[in-house]
Amino acid sequence: MGGSMLALIAGIVALSAVATSPAPPVATGASICKLEIVEHAKVAEVIDGDTVRLEDGREVRLVGMQAPKFVLGRKTFGDRPLASDSKSALEKLVQGQTVGLGYGGLEIDRNGRALAQLYDGTGAWIQGAMISSGMARVYTWSDNRSCAAELLAREGQARSAQRGIWASPYYRIRKPTELESAIDTFQLVEGRVLSAADVRGRLFLNFGLDYRTDFTVTIAPQDMKFFRSVGLDPHTLESKTIRVRGWISLQNGPEIEVTHPEQIEILP
Repeated sequence: MGGSMLALIAGIVALSAVATSPAPPVATGASICKLEIVEHAKVAEVIDGDTVRLEDGREVRLVGMQAPKFVLGRKTFGDRPLASDSKSALEKLVQGQTVGLGYGGLEIDRNGRALAQLYDGTGAWIQGAMISSGMARVYTWSDNRSCAAELLAREGQARSAQRGIWASPYYRIRKPTELESAIDTFQLVEGRVLSAADVRGRLFLNFGLDYRTDFTVTIAPQDMKFFRSVGLDPHTLESKTIRVRGWISLQNGPEIEVTHPEQIEILP
């Protein structure tokens, strides 16, 4: 992919060209995610690569990204590869530091964690640093989509340079035909949309000939508003090659339910 252009869905934003040369030093790169910093707080503990605890006891989920996870009491899977490396990378950036918190959407999640973009004392953007170093993947929500374009551009550079997680086969971009073992995991999947079908307002993007077994992307009627807001009709994705990111579920075949445009990138 080095040198090729990645584009978000038409009408959102054109991404920068993906380069194979190293990104700027992650700790000193200028921030392009210019949110208003509404408070400052000291980081008492780094829980994992995308979660910190502040001195006042609040937990902050670094919105816009997902780092490799630890088990943390869950019996269904073990620690993900490079979970410790990702945590260590975040510790170097924020442990014991006073950080600024900026909010670009939903501010508190269902677990009571703050959902914020973080900035260090020099104004450097922590999420941008983690993504640029390859220590996390871009992960957005329909109610918190701030700074997604810049994060995706940085992820593309890190992936092309095989930094961090992108050097591990575990985090490789999957093909639509290799998802049976990936159910209930977050994945990036690339493939060509063979057909687009509207069934009672829900759109199905089919990547195979048999919807009962092959990979499908779905968009619910209530989520089409996000696509309409950027002037895109997802039906036009038929015959396009796209990259989609999200959680793999099993509905007939493997499926990702897309809730907002930032989950999809159109590829050359």
